Amino acid sequence: MPKLGMEPTRRAEVINATLTCISIYGMDGMTLDKVAELADCSKGVVTYYFKNKDNLTIEAFKSFLAYYGLKIEAEIANTMTAGDMLDVTLKHILPPARNDTGEQINVSQLDGIEKMHIPYSAQGRLFIQFFSKAVLDRNLQEVVSSSYLADVHGIAKIFDYGNKAGQMTVEDAQSAAYGLLAMVVGLSFFRVADIPPSRSEDNRYICEDYVRRFTKH
Repeated sequence: MPKLGMEPTRRAEVINATLTCISIYGMDGMTLDKVAELADCSKGVVTYYFKNKDNLTIEAFKSFLAYYGLKIEAEIANTMTAGDMLDVTLKHILPPARNDTGEQINVSQLDGIEKMHIPYSAQGRLFIQFFSKAVLDRNLQEVVSSSYLADVHGIAKIFDYGNKAGQMTVEDAQSAAYGLLAMVVGLSFFRVADIPPSRSEDNRYICEDYVRRFTKH
């Protein structure tokens, strides 16, 4: 059993180690022994908190998806325009390509949201690993569904705000939000599959163009 008071830290270390392990070895290659080694703890500590690989995978997936919402919420301010809010949202859910491979995965809030980080390359690998498994795993599907329904609701609120503030023209905020998130998921897969658009190496401009259509000039 971990030392008293160390529980939140240990849990965070194990989740970070799990995501790191999946990004390096894939879902099938991730083992409790490898996670324990990366977390610098015993396998017993891992099973104490998460029981088995399936449970650990689900909790890691929840933390991976929650990471984006937490980063977005921390940066959005009520004084922003709806367009600025959507820029912040896209910056995190479809980040510009960058080279930060030397940085470590941290999805824990313990040291502050500003310290949370998932390297660009790791985001793509984790996206593919989790979503490919979710196709056949009902438990992972439920994690995706719950997270993305909340995301659609949050993005729709931004579109609604833009409409009411006279900054946007959106006939159906819910459908606009659903379309934007579906586009992000598809573009994320195309990035990992190395299918660039003809106009640019970075396909995020497609989402930016989509949002711009709703914005009043």
